[in-house]
Amino acid sequence: MVFIRFIRCRLSLLERQIETIEKLFEREMSSSVDQTIEKMSEMDIKKNTNQQQSGSKKSKKDESVKFILKAPKGTRDFDPLQMAVRDNVFKKIIECFQLHGAVTIDTPVFERKEILTQKYGEDSKLIYDLNDQAGELLSLRYDLTVPFARYLAMNRLINIKRYQIGKVYRRDQPCAARGRYREFYQCDFDIAGVYDKMLPDSECVKIMADILKKVDLGDFQIKINHRKLLDGMFEVCGVPKDKIRLVSSSIDKLDKAEWSEVKNELVNEKNIDPEVADKIGAYAKLNGGMDLISKLKSDEILNKNKSASEALDDLELLFKYCSIFDINSKLVFDLSLARGLDYYTGVIYEAVLKGDLVDYIAEQQKKALAEKSAARAAAIEKVKGKKTKEIFELEDEEADVNVSSGVGTVAAGGRYDELVNMFDKKQNVPCVGLSIGVERLFAVMEAKIKRDNLKVRACETEVYVATPQKGLVEERLKLCQVLWDANIKTEHSYKNNPKILHQLQYCEENNIPFAIIIGQDEIDNNVVKLREVSSRTEETVPRRDLVEAIKNKLKDRLTKNC
Repeated sequence: MVFIRFIRCRLSLLERQIETIEKLFEREMSSSVDQTIEKMSEMDIKKNTNQQQSGSKKSKKDESVKFILKAPKGTRDFDPLQMAVRDNVFKKIIECFQLHGAVTIDTPVFERKEILTQKYGEDSKLIYDLNDQAGELLSLRYDLTVPFARYLAMNRLINIKRYQIGKVYRRDQPCAARGRYREFYQCDFDIAGVYDKMLPDSECVKIMADILKKVDLGDFQIKINHRKLLDGMFEVCGVPKDKIRLVSSSIDKLDKAEWSEVKNELVNEKNIDPEVADKIGAYAKLNGGMDLISKLKSDEILNKNKSASEALDDLELLFKYCSIFDINSKLVFDLSLARGLDYYTGVIYEAVLKGDLVDYIAEQQKKALAEKSAARAAAIEKVKGKKTKEIFELEDEEADVNVSSGVGTVAAGGRYDELVNMFDKKQNVPCVGLSIGVERLFAVMEAKIKRDNLKVRACETEVYVATPQKGLVEERLKLCQVLWDANIKTEHSYKNNPKILHQLQYCEENNIPFAIIIGQDEIDNNVVKLREVSSRTEETVPRRDLVEAIKNKLKDRLTKNC
């Protein structure tokens, strides 16, 4: 027994020694790791310092090579003239929205990722995801509609008529010639609330037509369809319910592709029976107006479907209201219109431009395609057939130019009654709205300015104060102060003694309508010379009457331009 106790004591002592050794080893290892990390950090700091020192010794020429001075693909800068065009378009759009009693809101440029996912069908792959932000998974907004629905659900609003203008982001294949970018503005108008059928819907179509008339880019057409009609049409043709959205996205391509290509996609990629595809094609090729609605209402097979029957009643009422607004001549009932976004539940519509301006843009696109092909060929020849990074970029850009597509859709929208309910099951807020594709309108407007050689003013200056002699800078400032107080847009030179010729040239180059010339004689006689820049005619005006004289001339000029 004594021997056994002795053995146990020895074992207990041995275990304690082992624990002590393990702890010492862990401390040593921890200390070693910490020292290693410190040494590595010191090495990194020294390395960075050496790089900075060596970089500072490089020539300015080497430093400039570091930067590729171009905007990211799918984005653009706007120069002052382009901004003037854009602001003019925004002004017309906002005026139209406000004419119909809308208020404005704003939402963040990024949203929680789960808010945006599974709302856009196949286009969900175009959403820009952001890196993990302290535990929040975020994405850049794809449009303004889903954030608006989130806003309604979060604030428990049951009705609002709102407009919103903001940038949205899509990982799409950009094409500047068609006004398709990865970062672009949308102008949205939406009516949320429970109202009688087709009253809000017809007003949205009316607003879309009015805006396109105001921007004055030629003839246009608004295509109209109904998601319930599409669903009913696909059901009677024999499309399985789980494939209806897939078939819709294919049918939506009929404005860009032949039926043979769409049918091939349906049959070979989406496994739709060829006979079913032919039945779909027979319907999808139809377009017209009230006559087509009457024809479909007499289709016994289609009218047995509840969704299709209700949709035709809606469309009939919509066309009736739009005839009162006198816009039926611009409407086309098109059964190939599907709108790829999953959240639409009722009437859908989109606008396309027509006419000689669209033909001109198509010609420009052909030229762009030819120029890029030539640039790629020259680049390949220069490097003896080897494909460099620059050549791959040229090939990528060449793929952007789709000559057959023209300008594409410039405005679109529809009814989405269940989107708010997706965020809050207790809320049911029906909505209908429209979105103006302003970037495409800008692209078309720029093409019109180029084709017609139109003049665009980047600044809105109405009067330029000029002096023909030295030492009169304070007199210029006094006149500017008087005119600014009178709310007259005024400029002057930032040089103390500018030459009169340079000042008048500035007025002509910037299309400033009037110039005030004040010299020593004018100061002595308490008058100024008021010069009309375009005609170069001058008249003498007493300084006390100057503001009134300028306002009268500006008013007369505005009347002439109208």
